[in-house]
Amino acid sequence: MKRRDFINWVGLGGIASSLPIALAACSSGTTSATGDWQTVGTSAELDKTGQLLAKNSPAGPVLVVGTSKNANLTAVNPTCPHANCTVAWQAEAKKFACPCHGSEFGIDGKVQKGPATEALKTYAAKIEGNSVVVKPS
Repeated sequence: MKRRDFINWVGLGGIASSLPIALAACSSGTTSATGDWQTVGTSAELDKTGQLLAKNSPAGPVLVVGTSKNANLTAVNPTCPHANCTVAWQAEAKKFACPCHGSEFGIDGKVQKGPATEALKTYAAKIEGNSVVVKPS
């Protein structure tokens, strides 16, 4: 083997063996520092109306209700399991309601009135700094 071929072969092998480390280093910045928690918006957005709808969040569609001053945030997937419509939060009645067929869900996501038979998917939610973060529960 010629010296030039040997150096090229060793150099290529070094680069190839370093690739997994480089990829891991690059991807580590894209994951949340707190594990599976995903940012869905800011506390300022939540405080404006008492709810935050993030249709394209990393966790999927999420509707968070509450305020940053209240530790009891509620977060659900707002997609009605019956008709795939987006449910709306009715603060006065403390329930989620589907505009398509009238299904109603409690603050825990459980069905209160059909025709839906499945509960809304729920998430753990909290304020972290100025961010609203959720984690599937």
